[in-house]
Amino acid sequence: MNSLESPVVVEGRLDAVTSRWLWLVKWLLLIPHYVVLFFLWIAFAVLSVVAWFAILFTARYPRAIFDFNLGVLRWAWRVDFYGYSALGTDAYPPFTLEDVPDYPARLHIAYPEQLSRGLVLVKSWLLALPHLMVLAFFLGGGLYVTQASDDPQTWTWARGIVGLLVLFAGVVMLFGRRYPQGIFDLVLGMDRWALRVAAYVFLMTDTYPPFRLDQGGSDPAGPVLPEPSSPAGEAVTPPVGNPVGTARS
Repeated sequence: MNSLESPVVVEGRLDAVTSRWLWLVKWLLLIPHYVVLFFLWIAFAVLSVVAWFAILFTARYPRAIFDFNLGVLRWAWRVDFYGYSALGTDAYPPFTLEDVPDYPARLHIAYPEQLSRGLVLVKSWLLALPHLMVLAFFLGGGLYVTQASDDPQTWTWARGIVGLLVLFAGVVMLFGRRYPQGIFDLVLGMDRWALRVAAYVFLMTDTYPPFRLDQGGSDPAGPVLPEPSSPAGEAVTPPVGNPVGTARS
């Protein structure tokens, strides 16, 4: 593996045309996904503990657990890409743990045949700490107590730079302009960083995530994922969006 390659491949293809207003209600449209993901994340957490012990004693991540956890991460990435971590597509995310080649957001993590027993004890919290500090700046997402000199303590929600950039892109689209390509590339770079760290923290790889912002929808640090194809094996042009809310207004 050269210095640019990574076992974690994160792809996101920006729709050529997006709805001006759909992003305002995506939180509502995604409620069914949030409900399913709530239970999937519970299963993910339990199985990750099982995988931790399996790696500690056998140096292997059980393949069935790996495939399920990868499926949960894929599902979450599709929801995030459709929703407020990117707003990259109007195509409604499918309800599946499998890879969906014709969906604009894709994730692949190479299965490790063997993992370090020693690293499993420290990589999720100690070794990953520098990355987690960076991601706190990128993603935010926490409650903080703030207090002014003449005000009582209040709770403040920190959204992070990704949220601010996505909000700006949404406002731009609301006024009939195309999603700024530079902002999309930067947002995808930060999302990609987060998913690489997630794979490391959740013990799915021993490859330490690079401190590198690989921008753009196509992942420069991994192999090209297969393009969607027709049943006869001929390449087809993937759909730009889902019929729900794709018309510009």
